Amino acid sequence: MTLIGLDVGGTTMKAALFGEDAGGEDPQILASESRPTDRADPVGGVLDFAAHLAALAASLGSPARAAGIALLGIVDEASGTAVHSANVGWRDVPIRRLARERLGIPVAIGHDVRTGGLAEAVLGAGRGAGDFVFVAVGTGIAAALILNGAPYPGTVGWSGEIGHVVVRPGGEPCACGNRGCVETYASAAAISRRHGEGVPAEEVIARAGRGEEKAGRVWSEALDCLADGLAMTTLLMDPGLVVVGGGLARAGDTLLAPLEARLAARLKFRDPPRLLRTRLDDQAAVRGAAILARRALDGG
Repeated sequence: MTLIGLDVGGTTMKAALFGEDAGGEDPQILASESRPTDRADPVGGVLDFAAHLAALAASLGSPARAAGIALLGIVDEASGTAVHSANVGWRDVPIRRLARERLGIPVAIGHDVRTGGLAEAVLGAGRGAGDFVFVAVGTGIAAALILNGAPYPGTVGWSGEIGHVVVRPGGEPCACGNRGCVETYASAAAISRRHGEGVPAEEVIARAGRGEEKAGRVWSEALDCLADGLAMTTLLMDPGLVVVGGGLARAGDTLLAPLEARLAARLKFRDPPRLLRTRLDDQAAVRGAAILARRALDGG
Protein backbone atom coordinates (compact mmCIF):
# COMPACT_ATOMS: atom_id res chain seq x y z
CA MET A 1 0.00 0.00 0.00
CA THR A 2 1.24 3.46 -0.90
CA LEU A 3 0.29 6.84 0.57
CA ILE A 4 0.82 10.17 -1.18
CA GLY A 5 2.11 13.17 0.80
CA LEU A 6 2.02 16.46 -1.14
CA ASP A 7 3.05 19.90 0.14
CA VAL A 8 1.96 22.86 -2.01
CA GLY A 9 4.04 25.99 -1.52
CA GLY A 10 3.94 29.36 -3.20
CA THR A 11 6.88 28.56 -5.48
CA THR A 12 7.45 24.80 -5.17
CA MET A 13 5.43 21.65 -4.62
CA LYS A 14 7.19 18.82 -2.78
CA ALA A 15 5.89 15.27 -2.54
CA ALA A 16 6.77 11.72 -1.59
CA LEU A 17 5.28 8.27 -1.87
CA PHE A 18 5.34 6.40 1.44
CA GLY A 19 4.81 2.82 2.50
CA GLU A 20 1.81 2.18 4.72
CA ASP A 21 3.71 3.05 7.92
CA ALA A 22 3.80 6.76 7.03
CA GLY A 23 3.32 7.73 10.66
CA GLY A 24 6.16 5.55 11.93
CA GLU A 25 9.61 6.68 12.97
CA ASP A 26 11.29 5.46 9.78
CA PRO A 27 8.64 5.13 7.06
CA GLN A 28 9.62 3.63 3.75
CA ILE A 29 9.94 6.38 1.14
CA LEU A 30 9.31 4.83 -2.26
CA ALA A 31 9.94 7.97 -4.29
CA SER A 32 10.11 11.73 -3.89
CA GLU A 33 9.68 14.55 -6.39
CA SER A 34 9.23 18.29 -6.60
CA ARG A 35 8.07 20.67 -9.28
CA PRO A 36 7.35 24.39 -9.54
CA THR A 37 3.92 25.58 -8.44
CA ASP A 38 1.87 26.47 -11.51
CA ARG A 39 1.07 30.14 -10.94
CA ALA A 40 -1.05 30.35 -14.11
CA ASP A 41 -3.27 27.42 -13.09
CA PRO A 42 -2.43 26.50 -9.49
CA VAL A 43 -5.42 24.21 -8.93
CA GLY A 44 -4.83 22.34 -12.17
CA GLY A 45 -1.15 22.10 -11.32
CA VAL A 46 -1.88 20.52 -7.92
CA LEU A 47 -4.32 18.02 -9.41
CA ASP A 48 -1.95 17.14 -12.26
CA PHE A 49 0.94 16.57 -9.83
CA ALA A 50 -1.25 14.42 -7.58
CA ALA A 51 -2.36 12.36 -10.59
CA HIS A 52 1.27 11.97 -11.67
CA LEU A 53 2.17 10.70 -8.20
CA ALA A 54 -0.71 8.19 -8.28
CA ALA A 55 0.47 6.95 -11.69
CA LEU A 56 4.02 6.68 -10.37
CA ALA A 57 2.82 4.59 -7.43
CA ALA A 58 0.98 2.28 -9.80
CA SER A 59 4.07 1.94 -11.98
CA LEU A 60 6.05 0.89 -8.91
CA GLY A 61 3.59 -1.94 -8.31
CA SER A 62 1.97 -0.44 -5.21
CA PRO A 63 -1.10 1.65 -6.11
CA ALA A 64 -1.85 4.68 -3.97
CA ARG A 65 -4.57 4.07 -1.39
CA ALA A 66 -4.95 7.61 -0.06
CA ALA A 67 -3.47 11.08 -0.44
CA GLY A 68 -2.80 14.00 1.87
CA ILE A 69 -2.36 17.49 0.45
CA ALA A 70 -0.99 20.39 2.52
CA LEU A 71 -1.95 23.81 1.17
CA LEU A 72 -0.72 27.34 1.73
CA GLY A 73 -2.99 30.23 2.68
CA ILE A 74 -6.25 29.97 4.59
CA VAL A 75 -7.51 26.39 4.65
CA ASP A 76 -10.74 24.88 5.97
CA GLU A 77 -9.60 21.34 6.70
CA ALA A 78 -13.06 20.11 7.74
CA SER A 79 -14.62 20.90 4.36
CA GLY A 80 -11.43 20.35 2.37
CA THR A 81 -11.54 23.88 0.96
CA ALA A 82 -8.68 26.15 -0.08
CA VAL A 83 -10.31 29.32 1.22
CA HIS A 84 -7.80 31.90 0.04
CA SER A 85 -4.17 32.37 -0.87
CA ALA A 86 -2.81 35.71 -1.98
CA ASN A 87 0.34 33.98 -3.22
CA VAL A 88 -1.34 31.72 -5.78
CA GLY A 89 -4.63 33.54 -6.17
CA TRP A 90 -7.18 30.83 -5.46
CA ARG A 91 -10.32 31.38 -3.43
CA ASP A 92 -12.94 28.93 -2.10
CA VAL A 93 -11.66 25.95 -4.09
CA PRO A 94 -13.22 22.58 -3.04
CA ILE A 95 -9.89 20.91 -3.58
CA ARG A 96 -10.58 17.75 -1.58
CA ARG A 97 -13.61 16.99 -3.75
CA LEU A 98 -11.69 17.77 -6.94
CA ALA A 99 -8.75 15.59 -5.89
CA ARG A 100 -11.02 12.70 -4.90
CA GLU A 101 -12.72 12.87 -8.29
CA ARG A 102 -9.37 12.98 -10.09
CA LEU A 103 -7.63 10.26 -8.09
CA GLY A 104 -10.50 8.00 -7.04
CA ILE A 105 -9.06 7.50 -3.53
CA PRO A 106 -9.60 9.11 -0.12
CA VAL A 107 -7.98 12.55 0.15
CA ALA A 108 -7.25 14.65 3.24
CA ILE A 109 -6.53 18.38 3.10
CA GLY A 110 -4.41 20.31 5.61
CA HIS A 111 -2.89 23.75 6.12
CA ASP A 112 0.82 23.60 5.34
CA VAL A 113 2.13 24.88 8.67
CA ARG A 114 -0.42 22.99 10.77
CA THR A 115 0.39 19.85 8.80
CA GLY A 116 4.08 20.43 9.47
CA GLY A 117 3.26 20.88 13.14
CA LEU A 118 1.38 17.58 13.13
CA ALA A 119 4.44 15.82 11.74
CA GLU A 120 6.64 17.43 14.40
CA ALA A 121 4.17 16.20 17.04
CA VAL A 122 4.11 12.64 15.73
CA LEU A 123 7.64 12.21 14.42
CA GLY A 124 9.78 15.24 15.18
CA ALA A 125 10.96 17.69 17.79
CA GLY A 126 7.53 17.94 19.42
CA ARG A 127 7.05 14.23 19.89
CA GLY A 128 5.77 13.54 23.39
CA ALA A 129 5.38 17.25 24.18
CA GLY A 130 1.58 17.27 23.99
CA ASP A 131 1.11 21.04 23.74
CA PHE A 132 3.61 23.17 21.83
CA VAL A 133 3.89 25.83 19.15
CA PHE A 134 5.46 25.14 15.77
CA VAL A 135 6.71 28.31 14.07
CA ALA A 136 7.75 28.28 10.43
CA VAL A 137 10.10 31.17 9.63
CA GLY A 138 10.70 31.30 5.91
CA THR A 139 9.54 33.54 3.08
CA GLY A 140 6.66 34.34 5.43
CA ILE A 141 6.00 33.51 9.07
CA ALA A 142 3.18 31.40 10.48
CA ALA A 143 2.61 29.11 13.43
CA ALA A 144 0.68 26.00 14.35
CA LEU A 145 -0.83 25.62 17.80
CA ILE A 146 -0.51 21.96 18.80
CA LEU A 147 -2.90 20.93 21.57
CA ASN A 148 -2.75 17.37 22.91
CA GLY A 149 -0.70 16.40 19.87
CA ALA A 150 -3.16 17.78 17.30
CA PRO A 151 -3.16 21.08 15.37
CA TYR A 152 -5.81 23.59 16.44
CA PRO A 153 -7.23 25.32 13.35
CA GLY A 154 -9.44 27.87 15.10
CA THR A 155 -13.04 28.55 14.19
CA VAL A 156 -12.46 29.34 10.51
CA GLY A 157 -8.88 28.21 9.90
CA TRP A 158 -7.07 31.42 10.84
CA SER A 159 -5.20 30.25 13.93
CA GLY A 160 -1.45 30.68 14.16
CA GLU A 161 -1.05 33.87 12.11
CA ILE A 162 1.83 35.06 14.28
CA GLY A 163 3.42 36.71 11.26
CA HIS A 164 0.65 39.31 11.30
CA VAL A 165 0.90 40.23 14.96
CA VAL A 166 1.78 43.94 15.08
CA VAL A 167 5.02 44.45 17.00
CA ARG A 168 6.02 47.85 15.58
CA PRO A 169 2.84 49.99 15.53
CA GLY A 170 2.94 52.38 12.60
CA GLY A 171 5.95 50.57 11.19
CA GLU A 172 6.64 49.26 7.72
CA PRO A 173 3.60 48.27 5.62
CA CYS A 174 2.71 44.59 5.43
CA ALA A 175 0.99 42.74 2.58
CA CYS A 176 -1.90 42.02 4.96
CA GLY A 177 -2.77 45.73 4.97
CA ASN A 178 -1.46 46.49 8.44
CA ARG A 179 1.81 48.05 9.54
CA GLY A 180 4.63 46.76 11.70
CA CYS A 181 3.82 43.03 11.55
CA VAL A 182 6.36 40.42 12.66
CA GLU A 183 6.59 39.11 9.10
CA THR A 184 7.50 42.56 7.80
CA TYR A 185 10.75 42.49 9.80
CA ALA A 186 11.63 38.88 10.61
CA SER A 187 10.79 36.73 7.58
CA ALA A 188 13.50 35.68 5.16
CA ALA A 189 11.97 37.89 2.48
CA ALA A 190 11.90 40.88 4.85
CA ILE A 191 15.49 40.40 5.99
CA SER A 192 16.67 40.34 2.38
CA ARG A 193 14.51 43.32 1.41
CA ARG A 194 15.50 45.43 4.40
CA HIS A 195 19.19 44.83 3.77
CA GLY A 196 18.87 45.50 0.06
CA GLU A 197 21.37 44.87 -2.73
CA GLY A 198 19.67 41.57 -3.57
CA VAL A 199 21.40 39.81 -0.69
CA PRO A 200 19.48 36.69 0.47
CA ALA A 201 18.59 36.33 4.14
CA GLU A 202 21.15 33.59 4.75
CA GLU A 203 23.94 35.85 3.54
CA VAL A 204 22.63 38.77 5.61
CA ILE A 205 22.85 36.56 8.69
CA ALA A 206 26.36 35.45 7.74
CA ARG A 207 27.44 39.07 7.21
CA ALA A 208 25.96 40.00 10.58
CA GLY A 209 28.11 37.30 12.14
CA ARG A 210 31.17 38.82 10.49
CA GLY A 211 30.38 42.20 11.98
CA GLU A 212 28.89 44.08 9.02
CA GLU A 213 26.99 46.99 10.57
CA LYS A 214 24.04 47.12 8.18
CA ALA A 215 23.49 43.37 8.23
CA GLY A 216 23.83 43.33 12.02
CA ARG A 217 21.19 46.02 12.39
CA VAL A 218 18.71 44.20 10.12
CA TRP A 219 19.32 40.83 11.78
CA SER A 220 19.06 42.29 15.29
CA GLU A 221 15.72 43.89 14.55
CA ALA A 222 14.47 40.67 12.98
CA LEU A 223 15.36 38.79 16.17
CA ASP A 224 13.72 41.47 18.31
CA CYS A 225 10.47 41.36 16.34
CA LEU A 226 10.35 37.58 16.32
CA ALA A 227 11.01 37.52 20.08
CA ASP A 228 8.19 40.04 20.59
CA GLY A 229 5.79 37.81 18.67
CA LEU A 230 6.87 34.71 20.56
CA ALA A 231 6.55 36.52 23.89
CA MET A 232 2.94 37.41 23.10
CA THR A 233 2.29 33.83 22.03
CA THR A 234 3.90 32.49 25.21
CA LEU A 235 1.84 34.73 27.49
CA LEU A 236 -1.39 33.78 25.72
CA MET A 237 -0.81 30.05 25.16
CA ASP A 238 1.71 29.08 27.90
CA PRO A 239 3.53 26.50 25.75
CA GLY A 240 6.39 24.55 27.23
CA LEU A 241 8.06 24.23 23.84
CA VAL A 242 8.44 26.20 20.63
CA VAL A 243 9.69 24.25 17.61
CA VAL A 244 11.22 26.48 14.95
CA GLY A 245 11.10 25.37 11.32
CA GLY A 246 11.18 26.99 7.90
CA GLY A 247 14.17 28.08 5.88
CA LEU A 248 15.70 30.30 8.56
CA ALA A 249 15.79 27.37 11.00
CA ARG A 250 18.78 26.12 9.02
CA ALA A 251 20.75 28.90 10.73
CA GLY A 252 20.67 26.68 13.83
CA ASP A 253 22.15 28.24 16.95
CA THR A 254 22.83 31.46 15.06
CA LEU A 255 19.06 31.91 15.21
CA LEU A 256 18.05 29.97 18.30
CA ALA A 257 20.65 31.20 20.80
CA PRO A 258 19.99 34.96 20.45
CA LEU A 259 16.27 34.37 20.00
CA GLU A 260 16.12 32.36 23.22
CA ALA A 261 17.98 35.10 25.12
CA ARG A 262 15.72 37.86 23.78
CA LEU A 263 12.59 35.87 24.53
CA ALA A 264 13.73 35.29 28.11
CA ALA A 265 14.42 39.01 28.54
CA ARG A 266 10.79 39.77 27.60
CA LEU A 267 9.28 37.33 30.08
CA LYS A 268 10.10 38.98 33.39
CA PHE A 269 7.92 36.93 35.71
CA ARG A 270 8.08 33.47 34.16
CA ASP A 271 10.51 31.08 32.52
CA PRO A 272 10.57 31.02 28.71
CA PRO A 273 9.57 27.91 26.80
CA ARG A 274 12.28 25.74 25.34
CA LEU A 275 13.24 26.47 21.74
CA LEU A 276 14.13 23.53 19.49
CA ARG A 277 14.96 23.35 15.81
CA THR A 278 12.77 21.16 13.61
CA ARG A 279 13.90 17.58 13.15
CA LEU A 280 12.06 17.22 9.83
CA ASP A 281 13.40 20.32 8.09
CA ASP A 282 11.61 21.15 4.83
CA GLN A 283 9.94 17.72 4.71
CA ALA A 284 7.68 18.35 7.71
CA ALA A 285 4.56 19.18 5.68
CA VAL A 286 5.18 16.30 3.25
CA ARG A 287 5.46 13.88 6.18
CA GLY A 288 2.42 15.45 7.84
CA ALA A 289 0.39 15.13 4.64
CA ALA A 290 1.17 11.42 4.55
CA ILE A 291 -0.04 11.11 8.15
CA LEU A 292 -3.29 12.81 7.10
CA ALA A 293 -3.57 10.36 4.20
CA ARG A 294 -3.17 7.43 6.57
CA ARG A 295 -5.86 8.80 8.85
CA ALA A 296 -8.20 9.42 5.91
CA LEU A 297 -7.76 5.79 4.89
CA ASP A 298 -8.50 4.66 8.42
CA GLY A 299 -11.56 6.89 8.58
CA GLY A 300 -10.01 9.21 11.21
